[in-house]
Amino acid sequence: MTDFDTIPLEVTLSPDNSSEGYKKDVLHDLWICLISREASILGRKEVLNGRAKFGILGDGKEVPQVAMARAFKKGDWRSGYYRDMTFMFARGLSTVEEFFSQLYADTENDPFSGGRQMNSHYATPMMDDEGDWLDQTKMYNVSSDISCTAGQMARALGIAMASKKYRKLNIPSGVKFSDNGNEVSFVTIGDSSTSEGVFWETMNASSIMKVPLLVAVWDDGYGISVPVEMQTVKGSISKALEGFLIGLSGTLCHF
Repeated sequence: MTDFDTIPLEVTLSPDNSSEGYKKDVLHDLWICLISREASILGRKEVLNGRAKFGILGDGKEVPQVAMARAFKKGDWRSGYYRDMTFMFARGLSTVEEFFSQLYADTENDPFSGGRQMNSHYATPMMDDEGDWLDQTKMYNVSSDISCTAGQMARALGIAMASKKYRKLNIPSGVKFSDNGNEVSFVTIGDSSTSEGVFWETMNASSIMKVPLLVAVWDDGYGISVPVEMQTVKGSISKALEGFLIGLSGTLCHF
């Protein structure tokens, strides 16, 4: 019988390319999704029962977040929003226990904000205990999450622009911050927050500057309690963004 407590949440990659190895990876991804969904369900119960503070959950967004975790490499940066718990589980940046520690505002066991932030507000350290810079090219980097909707967009653009600058300029002192500009800035956002002006400013600027920015919109058909048709033109953020397509490849931006 499988000891589920010993199964890591982080995505794995079988060492061989066999069909059995592939099946094992797929089942493990499903396992991550199921654990995350159960954490969301339990978290909502704890909030409604008054045992936990204001809760933000990520149910319904599990599969694409596991896929994003597989694409996220060391040196990359995430500037996300407050429903990325599955991504954090899948990339090995958060445990279920740490997720609930933040939900209960546990000042001793919440590694992301010491109980000060709402849950699912994540961050990774940039300095060690001695005040020296960590080598961010060898880390999965997460900028400190903020609560205002779409506020993460401008930060993600700045990170992507920094990566491009490191690629173009010879900066010897930047070896701990960039691998010659090969990192990608990942930004996540909910479909409703795409109505904010800073979202469109970022999409426009990133397309003009051609920076390494990946934008993931978690679109579940509803935005702040109303159907997407009442929130987004054409009822689809993908269709609304078609005007940003560059070239025949169908990509939003290339660099």
